[in-house]
Amino acid sequence: MVDVSAKADTVREARAEAFVSMNAETLALIMEGKHHKGDVFATARIAGIQAAKRTWDLIPLCHPLLLSKVEVQLEALPNTNQVRIESCCKLAGKTGVEMEALTAASVAALTIYDMCKAVQKDMVIGQVRLLEKTGGKSGTFKVDA
Repeated sequence: MVDVSAKADTVREARAEAFVSMNAETLALIMEGKHHKGDVFATARIAGIQAAKRTWDLIPLCHPLLLSKVEVQLEALPNTNQVRIESCCKLAGKTGVEMEALTAASVAALTIYDMCKAVQKDMVIGQVRLLEKTGGKSGTFKVDA
């Protein structure tokens, strides 16, 4: 791991997103709350939050971080038969939270797949990316809209 002991604590925040593409029928089951496994969005949200908190345990060489905020939002996009996941992680510390935000979005997407695979096996998880990060030595990054 990189030695960050000499770095100053700063407020750092990162947002990431992921998409899950599926059939209209699968998305309708989720949106109508009729999925046999229960509330897909609530389960995916909790999985994403738990994943952000355990990123250091999942990704080699990541520092364990004391996150002050983890938020995972899910949005059904019926026009494209997708679910958009956006995560936000924040802390005051010596290292960034990009990996935590990316992990939260990714695991939330994987959880949607896991819960819905009995209904549809050919769902596609795609476009996992960092949207924005602030704080730290490298400053602000924001993806072009």
